[in-house]
Amino acid sequence: MNSLIEPSDVPGRNCPLHYRYRPSVFDRPAEVQAQTIYVIGGLYGNPFALEKILEMAAVEPTPPTLIFNGDFNWFNRDALTFKAINEAVLQHHATRGNVETEMADDFSNAGCGCGYPDDVSADEVTRSNEIQENLRGTAKQFPALRRQLAALPMHLVAEVGGVKIAITHGDAESLAGWAFSREALSTASASLERYFMEAKVSIFACTHTCLPAAKRIALAQGEGLVINNGSAGMANRQGTTYGLITRIATQASPQKTQFHTQIQGLKVDLLEVDFALKPWENLFLENWPSGSAAHASYYQRIMRGPAFDGEI
Repeated sequence: MNSLIEPSDVPGRNCPLHYRYRPSVFDRPAEVQAQTIYVIGGLYGNPFALEKILEMAAVEPTPPTLIFNGDFNWFNRDALTFKAINEAVLQHHATRGNVETEMADDFSNAGCGCGYPDDVSADEVTRSNEIQENLRGTAKQFPALRRQLAALPMHLVAEVGGVKIAITHGDAESLAGWAFSREALSTASASLERYFMEAKVSIFACTHTCLPAAKRIALAQGEGLVINNGSAGMANRQGTTYGLITRIATQASPQKTQFHTQIQGLKVDLLEVDFALKPWENLFLENWPSGSAAHASYYQRIMRGPAFDGEI
């Protein structure tokens, strides 16, 4: 088990056994082969972010392969948006996050399945569990979609320009792992080297922890990279409102980027998803008015960004 996920019986903090896997699961042939991929983590039910991402894909020199790596649901508690988001995402490659996993499970005691660490307040954990329960109620109106979401894999392997990439929601050991969070990557070390050695990949592309991060690590042969896009559907920096997605490609990006690096000939970017804010605010408030769990936890972030304003 990931050392950053301690056993717990508290819904929202616990790490179900079926969320876990070994880094060696990524040592397999790639399911996705492309020259450009968009890794879209944490769309969080924002249809305007999805619309913008599709517009961005349309102007790429090589049509990108879209991979939604979990938590593409969250704020979309109204039936119309829930249906539209999931039908659109399921036309592309997708993995399930903890949100999709828990939507499909009537008997779980994992709450939102977030695996929150201790520095997240108990109130925030409680609110996330409430959001998840509301979303599960909406999902029950769509049993066929719910079955499709439950059947999604927890992870994928992609190959871009001959380089293997592990696509995960959480980290190298768990669907809801926090080992690829900003805080963990700032101190991580030998465990990261082990992940790359066992997975036999050059890049881990992830999300889940809601803030962007990147970490290069020297390996016995070459270098490895962890790239975490934070959130596609919410702001990722203080004073901003745009989301971020990960682009990995053999060619340079035509899009506005907040982070860029290169590894083994690949261009890796965190691209801005500058979606229409006002209609998103209106839809959010229709679903989550003042006094609701999501409003208390997320409205200020949606409108003004998180407290984070450091380097990625």
